[in-house]
Amino acid sequence: MISLANIFNTFQMVGMKLLQTNVERLVDRVNNSTLLEDRRDACRALKAMSRKYRVDVGAHGMDTLKQVLELDRADNETINYALDTLNNVMYPTQFEEEEDNPHVPMNIGEQFTEMFIKDHHNIQLVLDLLDEFDFRVRLSAVQLLTSLLTNRPKDIQEIILVKPMGVSKMMDLLGDPREVIRNETLLLLIKLTRGNANIQKIVAFENAFDRLFDIVSTEGFSDGGIIVEDCLLLMLNLLKNNSSNINFFKEGSYIQKMLPMFNTPDESEDYGWSPQKVSNVHCMLQIVRTLVSPSNAIQIISSCQKIMKNVGLLDALCNILMASGVPADILTETINTVGEVIRGDVVNQEFMGNVMAPSNPPRPAIVVLLMSMVNEKQPFSLRCAVLYCFQCYLYHNEMSQASLVQTLLPSSSDVSSLTSGHLLCGGLFSSDVLSNWFAAVALTHALIENPGQKEQLLRVLLATNIGSAPVSLLHQCTLTLQQTTKLQPKVALLMLLSQWTAHCPAAVSAFLKVPGGVGYLVNQTCSNEHDENEYLLQGLSAFLLAICIHFNDDSVENYSKDSLKQLLLKRIGIETFTAKLSEVTKHELYNKAAKHPQLRVKMASEILIDYEFCRLFKVLESVITQSLTVKQENGTAEPERASPDDATLEQYKNLIRQQDARLQQLMQQVEGLIQHNNQLQSALNDSIASNSHLKDENTLLKAQVSAHPVPVPVPVRGTSDSEYEARLNQLTLEVTRLDGELEEAREAEAKAVQELEKTKKDQDDLLELLADQDAKLNEYKAKLAALGLPAHDAPALAEPPHAHAHAHTPA
Repeated sequence: MISLANIFNTFQMVGMKLLQTNVERLVDRVNNSTLLEDRRDACRALKAMSRKYRVDVGAHGMDTLKQVLELDRADNETINYALDTLNNVMYPTQFEEEEDNPHVPMNIGEQFTEMFIKDHHNIQLVLDLLDEFDFRVRLSAVQLLTSLLTNRPKDIQEIILVKPMGVSKMMDLLGDPREVIRNETLLLLIKLTRGNANIQKIVAFENAFDRLFDIVSTEGFSDGGIIVEDCLLLMLNLLKNNSSNINFFKEGSYIQKMLPMFNTPDESEDYGWSPQKVSNVHCMLQIVRTLVSPSNAIQIISSCQKIMKNVGLLDALCNILMASGVPADILTETINTVGEVIRGDVVNQEFMGNVMAPSNPPRPAIVVLLMSMVNEKQPFSLRCAVLYCFQCYLYHNEMSQASLVQTLLPSSSDVSSLTSGHLLCGGLFSSDVLSNWFAAVALTHALIENPGQKEQLLRVLLATNIGSAPVSLLHQCTLTLQQTTKLQPKVALLMLLSQWTAHCPAAVSAFLKVPGGVGYLVNQTCSNEHDENEYLLQGLSAFLLAICIHFNDDSVENYSKDSLKQLLLKRIGIETFTAKLSEVTKHELYNKAAKHPQLRVKMASEILIDYEFCRLFKVLESVITQSLTVKQENGTAEPERASPDDATLEQYKNLIRQQDARLQQLMQQVEGLIQHNNQLQSALNDSIASNSHLKDENTLLKAQVSAHPVPVPVPVRGTSDSEYEARLNQLTLEVTRLDGELEEAREAEAKAVQELEKTKKDQDDLLELLADQDAKLNEYKAKLAALGLPAHDAPALAEPPHAHAHAHTPA
């Protein structure tokens, strides 16, 4: 009995065959029709089918469409249909018409792109079509290149890079009077320049910055539409991690041209900021930060910072900083940008220190920013930005560091005025853990590479309770460290105390005098908690304890250098101590913080380690570890000897010999591994080359099967299975036999090659003997001629040997 399912499957198979027949018929018309109108109609029909049936059109018509691009250049309409069809076939995402067919692979466009670019001449065909002024042809060619770059960006970049005038053709389109083509070209260039320094340089030297600034100016700068954002994104691609283009941008006076982007009207709070203006200004701030990024060369950063100050760009940024009605994300990015513009430049830092906020009473902008940092109600990203800006304000500036510490010292000035030092002290001991962390790190940056301010900060006194005697800031920090149970304040105080005591014996002495300070560090280091954060705390405590030993001047009687060393050896042990110390660098957040001076975190829980502390730890870890180890060895052996003896020297020599032998062994292993790797690479290349053609065919077949699943009846188990198994066994035996024959053929070939080499060698030997005989014969002929006897010609060589003997007898 015939079921409905069988009827449906039959109709489905018939429909699939009809579809394939229609596509093949259209492709045949394009190939064989002599009338241009007929070929054009067939291309139009293929374009109409390519969105819903792209698998069939791509599988059967791709080669034909490439021929159309090459042979029908004279007819713009046909070329336009061919380009649109290819673009539909290789479009990166699914069309709405394909949503009903779940069997079409999501990456079908990428698969067809891979097949299309195997022949690099295809890309040249599309690039040549950019020269056509026809609107539809030029637009379709740009859109096709954009789709290709979306699917296979690296491959297309490498192809275009070697094509003559390839980039120049695209750059010329930025001057096209038709805005649609210009805008599509911007999108194309954004994809083309992403992550390829060579293409970025070519685009920049094709006058890209002038053209882009002209477009930005025409569109209305920051108040313009999305085209302004596209221009700025392209600029950002050209400048990011490209020192050559940054120099070109700087020396070409393009920094001045950015200034109109940051002009904000006085009544900005009334007009508000549109979402597009927010995006535009954000992109421009990103460009400014790219020019002065800490990852750039120092010379580039310094020169860009000076230009930004001289042309008024820093002033404009500070105006945005102090303006009202600025969106929070723009304010946050502006604070980060100002920080990097002033980082390490004394003139710019001084300018920032003199900026006054329009408040009542007027306050320095730095103080207003710090008020936001220690206010727990402010957005988290804004508080992080303020900390980074303040760190940049203090970076390599002893005057800024000294002025901050001075605000904490006793003074005869107006005590009622709010200062940066007061704000940081308040944040350091507040109930908000983030304020604790921010304030501690900010204070830490006032002490970096500045021993004088470390000693000055020891003079800071705090009144903890009414009627009680004041205590020093270091004393209060140490007590807070022992009392707090929160992770972030603990880590922050340990970082502050480590930076404070490093290279400062006076701070070490002050810390050792605090009751319970040393005992807390020892107990924390000896702790057996097995949590990642606990490991970090143990390592930081061990680090601070080691600093107290290394920089100890023995001014505290009970905690001299030797007594602390003995305490460490007895309570902790050198091996345990070094193991605890190594846990710091294993922490995930340590490695994240060590990469960049700016905090790059998304959540408050990710704040733990500061970049400058990572630098301090890297510098001192090996120094203090080596110091403690050497001191321990010297402490046990000092009574017996005062100088190295012959035995020790011999021991070092033996160690050097062992290391040298081990080095030679490792070098041999490396050479062997390199040879093995080369062999494997050669085999891999052979496999890739042999499978390339099969891969293309397999891709087409899988795509066709996925797009048109053919229902296959389930076979009845029985004789069919046995037949399949027998056939499979037969094929397996055949493959085994062929493998054997192949191996025999290879062995025979190897023997033949050896035999050939041997024959060649014998032949060379014979030729060499023949040459010697010829030389001797010529010599004998010369002697006969000298004696006046006749010499035989060449045929005499064929005579028997005794004839020559008779000829030589008279001589």
